[in-house]
Amino acid sequence: MLALACGATPAWAQVDPATAGPAAAPASPDTPPPAADEDDARPASADTRRAARAARPPVTPRFEIELDAPEELHAFLLRHLDIQRFREQRSLDATELERLLSELPANARELIATRGYFAPRIEIGEPLPPTEAALAAAGQGPAPLGRIPVRVDPGPPTTVQSVQISFLGDIASDAEAQAQREEIQREAALLAGQRFTQDQWDRTKTAALRRLTAQRYPGGRISSSLADVDGASASARLYVELDSGAHRRFGAIEIDGAQRYDREMSERIVRLTGLTPGSDYDLALLQQAQQRLLDSGYYDAAFVYVEPGAGGGALPVKVQLREAMRQKLVLGIGASTDNGARLSLEHIHNRLPGIGWRALSTLRFERQDSLAKTEWSSPLDKEGWRWVSLLQAARQETNQVETTSQRARFGRAQDGVEYDRGVYLQYDRARTLTDSERLSGIKGRIESSITANYAWSRERFDDPISPNRGHALAVELGVGSTLGITRKPFGRTQARWLGYFPLDREAELPSTVPGERATARPPTRLGRLALRLEGGAVIAEQSTPVPDTQLFYAGGDASVRGYGLRDIGVVQPDGSVLAGRYKAVVSLEWQRPVWGDGVSRSPFEHVLFIDGGAVANRVSDLDFQWGVGTGLRYNSPVGPLQVDIAYGVQPRKLRLHLSVGFVF
Repeated sequence: MLALACGATPAWAQVDPATAGPAAAPASPDTPPPAADEDDARPASADTRRAARAARPPVTPRFEIELDAPEELHAFLLRHLDIQRFREQRSLDATELERLLSELPANARELIATRGYFAPRIEIGEPLPPTEAALAAAGQGPAPLGRIPVRVDPGPPTTVQSVQISFLGDIASDAEAQAQREEIQREAALLAGQRFTQDQWDRTKTAALRRLTAQRYPGGRISSSLADVDGASASARLYVELDSGAHRRFGAIEIDGAQRYDREMSERIVRLTGLTPGSDYDLALLQQAQQRLLDSGYYDAAFVYVEPGAGGGALPVKVQLREAMRQKLVLGIGASTDNGARLSLEHIHNRLPGIGWRALSTLRFERQDSLAKTEWSSPLDKEGWRWVSLLQAARQETNQVETTSQRARFGRAQDGVEYDRGVYLQYDRARTLTDSERLSGIKGRIESSITANYAWSRERFDDPISPNRGHALAVELGVGSTLGITRKPFGRTQARWLGYFPLDREAELPSTVPGERATARPPTRLGRLALRLEGGAVIAEQSTPVPDTQLFYAGGDASVRGYGLRDIGVVQPDGSVLAGRYKAVVSLEWQRPVWGDGVSRSPFEHVLFIDGGAVANRVSDLDFQWGVGTGLRYNSPVGPLQVDIAYGVQPRKLRLHLSVGFVF
């Protein structure tokens, strides 16, 4: 049985012979000292010595290792074996080479052990004469010493039998940390049943430490670790002892860099994430506070952190800010598969004179759409509420329909800790004109309405950028009346839900060791399912002239792939597609890693999906149109970059869909 103590990284895991600097072989008693060059026996200038060295012929390899090893180890061993460092040493002779070969088996065993093989057989054959090519390449330099046959049979790979996590410090007895302890143990147990490698063992220890220091215990550390390997059974039992240190809480919030904008506003944004003096240390809250400061638009850069230090007192929360300019003009050029080329102009005023509100004004021109809008919002109050207002004019042209609309909104919105919500009044006016109406000289239908609305949303994802599990729900409710000659009441509701379900669910396996707790089955690398549901309804009499901007379409990159933007609606006799009063959308996507180790998320993922959507003026007329396809995801730091190819079943056409980032 071989026990590897890993409180400190083993020596064989610290040295990389391929990247180590040049080193001379230890002197052998039988090795004569190298003869001094005549030029070195007398004084010479630095330039002369450099010229002499440059005139020497290049050193060709003094020997070759002819390695017979499995493919997964072949390049690894040739790159990291210590003996390889001496291949081009001028003074190397046969005696010194023999000494290096005597050390090769032990060095190879240490390297192979990092790949999970602890019972290898290593054979070194008799040196073979150098090849004619090697002799010719040597020229006037030292003659090559020959070819060394080395055969490596790694033996059976070692499998992790169990992973045991123990705790020291406050976490060991803290009842509030029970879920944290169990999560650390559950994640570490994923290694059980997999092949042991040093890299994966190091990643598992790092993940356990990261989970420990993410909540309550920022000063946590690995006290000791051990990989107990039984070569006879090719199995390993792994042990990690985590020392949490003291349970820490947040202290006072210290703001640095507030000049243009109120210090109280930045502190208020931080507190609204739930990060308040006296609350438990939580790395996620620090990250959320930092992101909210950036999302506010008042800051170009924000850093929120603590310095754990020694002791167990409260941790001051340090906030460093770089404020955004009071005004900014942004010109944007882009493109989308839904709307083609895009040109935009955006003006931001972070503090309007007199009222101190923030104004965001946008002009956007696309192939089918154009938009002009200005949004004003007040600073947040202590509860996270702010006043909001919107003025917007838009023009949409698609599927033989041109829609020109105006919208005005005024109300309040809250970015809460648990959920976001808003209440507002909204005025809508829309004119819809089909191609056939235009040819007939008809000016189109003009409808308008006023509504009172309530919006609520809640997100519960494990990662706000690239989620692996969790769900989110958003609901909108509105009641109002049409305006104009015919005034009739109507109601409007819309909801969307998104859920991520990992397929690598761990099942408890009974331990083969009496008295040892069960371990979890290792992940199968199946990825996750993403299920999206959307629905909308306008409740009103059939004769109620509801504006088109209050009705529904489906289709496009973020709706039903395989169809263009707003392709799914109510088809008219002339072939035009109008918005409808009822909408239903469903999407199921399988996101599977292209490669990965089963512990960290793969940077590239392959997806298979099926989307369906229906729009109608009556529930009984809802007829789903389907799209199926495949695509690739690259999980970048700003969110997934998505490329999808979808086939629309009804139109029998392929469409390319591109999108960037995760947005619920």
